[in-house]
Amino acid sequence: MYKRALLLLSLLATPASAVSPIAEAICEPTPAMHEKLTGQFGASRAASGIRDPEQVMEVWTDAQGDWTLVVTYAHGTSCIVAMGEHWTPQIPTDPA
Repeated sequence: MYKRALLLLSLLATPASAVSPIAEAICEPTPAMHEKLTGQFGASRAASGIRDPEQVMEVWTDAQGDWTLVVTYAHGTSCIVAMGEHWTPQIPTDPA
């Protein structure tokens, strides 16, 4: 939780480069966002999926179980849209 607060404070210190439809999203150019998530906070991309032709949703996690939901736009901006704790990967089970 402490690391998430530091992430929010560090991202708030930089100007947003895109207007997000989510009022409380924190946005930066994608390379800068990825550098902060990996370099400063030790997170790695755990999952991603295409939302539409212009957006990719990404879940970033760290070793302590903190998670960050990021939307990456085709025009080169990424926005944090949610953060939380206790990320638990699910192992698919065979329905048979």
